[in-house]
Amino acid sequence: MISTRLQWFADARFGMFIHWGLYSVTGRGEWIFNRERWEMQDYTMLAEQFTAEDYDPKTWAKIARDAGMRYAVLTTKHHEGFCLWDSKTCAFNAVNSAAKRDLVGEYVTAFREAGLKVGFYYSLGDWYNEDWARGFNGDEAAYHRFMQYTRDLLTELMTQHGQIDILWYDLPQCYTALQWQAVDLNHHIRNLQPDILINNRAYTSEDFSTPEQHITAAPSGRLWESCMTLNNHWGYCPHDDNYKTASQVVLNLAQVASGGGNLLLNVGPTPQGKIPQPAIDILKQTGNWLRQNGKSIYEASDRHGLSFNLWGPVTSSCNDMYLHLKNYWGNEIIIGGLNPNVKQAFLLSTKQPLKVARRKHQTILSGLPTQSPDELITVIHLELDGKPEQDISRVIGKADIFPILTD
Repeated sequence: MISTRLQWFADARFGMFIHWGLYSVTGRGEWIFNRERWEMQDYTMLAEQFTAEDYDPKTWAKIARDAGMRYAVLTTKHHEGFCLWDSKTCAFNAVNSAAKRDLVGEYVTAFREAGLKVGFYYSLGDWYNEDWARGFNGDEAAYHRFMQYTRDLLTELMTQHGQIDILWYDLPQCYTALQWQAVDLNHHIRNLQPDILINNRAYTSEDFSTPEQHITAAPSGRLWESCMTLNNHWGYCPHDDNYKTASQVVLNLAQVASGGGNLLLNVGPTPQGKIPQPAIDILKQTGNWLRQNGKSIYEASDRHGLSFNLWGPVTSSCNDMYLHLKNYWGNEIIIGGLNPNVKQAFLLSTKQPLKVARRKHQTILSGLPTQSPDELITVIHLELDGKPEQDISRVIGKADIFPILTD
């Protein structure tokens, strides 16, 4: 049984990850300081070019909401150490940059007004504050200074912006959970934000798991969220045109739904504060699809083993089953080993009914249009006379390649 505090996250299914910081100025991704071996005195100069002049978080929120997203997570501080809010603890922040604005505060206000839940990404590791590395290398005083620095920054985030729904830690490397004082730190966070959800990246399990760039369901009963880039970078990279298609996004949503998880899909705004147009276009297509087929994503998160097929992801809820046709072969689909009988079948987007026949171990759906009626992925909705189950026992060997064609 999921608690009230966690229920919204269990139902959300789709969120927007936003990687924004000084690295967007160079357009080469968020790890440039580390990978290109910058000097910090040179890197901090990027703040003079970080204008955020086109930043309109209401537009961001509208893009997210229209895409069918129900929450967002913003990088309040990435590994570079630059704070997007008006920090009194760290002068290396957005108010002291060319932006001269509390970008986090504006984000919270806009996304809340749009009816979306609000999350903060916070990198525990910090390239700007030398005490992080000094403490790791044995400087006891530096270690204690950095732990207090971490606590002070998180306290600011938890007390300056109203209710916060998610704290999304990252980069806990260099210290253990004990050294991070993670249990005590999270207890402090929950005293300030009693209903907050915290991820597992401070080396404590907390509320949800976070597979990155892959979809792997957590064990039953455990909340989880797969975070993925929309192209090959988290931060803004104008030369990276290798975007996922809207169809790929939809199929990823179906896959996470089938395991009861969420998809946190990333965008990397420009240093001026605009989400790149290719990302906007893909999210718009995704949102249009969800408005017709969202029932197969938001309302179908039962765990199941219905993956033995040739067409694509399957989601289910009670006696309802949804086939997402990654492969569309024309007017017939055959389901092997489906145990319950199909009471009725129809296309989810158009409500067109389909013919259903049973032949030994096969359920045959026919009457589909020759061409897919959907711009992205066609979904078939099956209403069954029992909970979806698939019998694949009529095979020989673990490879499941030799069917026994007897009764």
